[in-house]
Amino acid sequence: MIRTRFAPSPTGSLHVGNARIAVLNWLFTRHHGGTFVLRIEDTDVDRNVPDAEAGIREDLLWLGLDWDEGPGQGAYGPYRQSERTELYQHHARRLLDDGRAYRCFCAGDSADETTGRRERCACAALTPEAAERRRGEPHALRFLVPRARTVAIDDVVRGRVEVASDEIVDFVLIRSDGRPTYNFAVVVDDIEMRISHVIRGVGHLSNTPRQALLFDALGAGRPAFAHVPMVLGPDRQKLSKRHGAAAMAEYRAQGFHPDGLLNYLSLLSWSSPSGEDVLTRKQLIAEISLERIGVADAMFDPAKLRWLSAKHIERMPLDALVAAVSPFVDRDRFPLDVGRLTAAVAATRTHYSTFADVNEQLEAFFPEGDVVVAPTGSAVIDAAVDVLARLAEWNESALRDALGAIGRSTGTKGRALYEPLRAALTGREHGPPLHAVLFVQGRDRVIEALRGVRRLAREP
Repeated sequence: MIRTRFAPSPTGSLHVGNARIAVLNWLFTRHHGGTFVLRIEDTDVDRNVPDAEAGIREDLLWLGLDWDEGPGQGAYGPYRQSERTELYQHHARRLLDDGRAYRCFCAGDSADETTGRRERCACAALTPEAAERRRGEPHALRFLVPRARTVAIDDVVRGRVEVASDEIVDFVLIRSDGRPTYNFAVVVDDIEMRISHVIRGVGHLSNTPRQALLFDALGAGRPAFAHVPMVLGPDRQKLSKRHGAAAMAEYRAQGFHPDGLLNYLSLLSWSSPSGEDVLTRKQLIAEISLERIGVADAMFDPAKLRWLSAKHIERMPLDALVAAVSPFVDRDRFPLDVGRLTAAVAATRTHYSTFADVNEQLEAFFPEGDVVVAPTGSAVIDAAVDVLARLAEWNESALRDALGAIGRSTGTKGRALYEPLRAALTGREHGPPLHAVLFVQGRDRVIEALRGVRRLAREP
């Protein structure tokens, strides 16, 4: 049974790098019909941010990444590390009783995450009786790393990785304040939550030998590890806002299509066997495989992200697109009912990269300031006022017919017919279909604008 986990720390917003890890875990799990676990790693209390967990959950759901187990649901909880202290203490006592860990009374425990050759702590030589007598003193609990052996990890993405155990310091399991360290907590959690695959960034590869030793010491089978490449900016430096990257909440606020973002994040190190870039959620689930994840660092490309968002917007049914753009409409500038908004979106939908682009597109229907009076075409303007003022029904079909009638009455067609009217109504040479402009602007605005242009044209 495939069981994966996404384990963010509630220290801030969900950003591109972490979201991409969540996407890969979720797609892989759904491909295999497995269980996707959301685990909150919140033991670093000094860095936890209020409401960050809620924000992360909201961002995941916006991306469509639902979880099968997590805070409040599932058989292997609790799913917040801060609520699992007794479990960590239990496993720490097991290692201590088995002679695989020892009490360390040295000042501080800053070496808990340090690698590199160094002398073993003198506390390791204390007899169990001596260490027990000092139990009341402040102390950490360190793992006794076995010496003179090779720690080998078979990574799905990177192949075999080997580290000499002599290069691994006796690392801390439980700090002097009783909190577990990262490496210990995640191993205990992965064991207890039956995690089968650990899919994470390559930055965690240096932690893996220590974690592998802990799995072995606790008598548990190791999960399959897959360490995916980093995401870098175009300058090959750590990804940041200066490269155009943003938090998921910002992408949501900017109106990106969530499926477009999901699609893009999946392509940061993985590629479809079809060679296609524009992939639906269903296609991604069907095609994802860890074996197609490359080892080269991925480059973040904001332009491609916008392009993919646009491609997914193109595929939306019109009513769904209208519903998606509606919250972004500036209602003070564009007080449109659903019918007129639908017509405006239908006429401009090929120009959307994000849902927030709706206001820019609506500007083609509602210009700001005075429009440019057409120097020619007064006969067309006169005929338009007469025909449109008498029009019984103000809908797109009737307006198409009306434009035809205006052309026949003036002997004009094409640019000679449309340009004077478009200039009078929008001040532009190009834009959405004219019948859509008429419908969206509405009868009163159109007639008033055309009469105003006619008056100006007749002034000496």
